[in-house]
Amino acid sequence: MSETTPSGLSDNGASALAYITIIPAIIFLVMPPYNKSPLVRFHAWQSIFLTIAWIAVVIVLAILGRIPFIGLLIFPVMMLADLGVFILWLVVVLKTLNGAKISLPIIGPLAEQQANK
Repeated sequence: MSETTPSGLSDNGASALAYITIIPAIIFLVMPPYNKSPLVRFHAWQSIFLTIAWIAVVIVLAILGRIPFIGLLIFPVMMLADLGVFILWLVVVLKTLNGAKISLPIIGPLAEQQANK
């Protein structure tokens, strides 16, 4: 069980909220007491890196979608990618809320490195 801060929000709760959008993640990185918790910092950074990675994927798929004939194939790929990221996001939020620390491939070690600075 994680500790509850004076605001009444546990580390697990703050960590899960960091994944809702990029805004709470940034807020938790600058606002005490959350910016002192390694767990909250890790999940905030992982949320930020996941958002950046997803934006990069969307941009690449949008560019590829402009190419004749390939664009027809990109639409279903983009829909499957959207569904995959949504499921990944949902799993990470629920596991984090329950106290598990999920480290995503590539993004997780980067988040761990940033959280420990």
